[in-house]
Amino acid sequence: MSRWPSTKARSVLAALFRIGWSVKRQSGTSHKVLSRPGWADFVFAFHDADEIGPRMLSRIARRTGLTIEDLG
Repeated sequence: MSRWPSTKARSVLAALFRIGWSVKRQSGTSHKVLSRPGWADFVFAFHDADEIGPRMLSRIARRTGLTIEDLG
């Protein structure tokens, strides 16, 4: 069982911004290419109201450095 909770995409994106990610470019309404010094670019492809499940949050965390504490 994953320790990550299901979370709205807008909360995850806000947490990524708080830890230093910024929008490098955006295509349409859902696909955003995020960048952060020292990390590979990350494509965030969710609408604000989408619910991101625990497995996907875990994958996002591995690629971005996000922690559960960052969500709160």
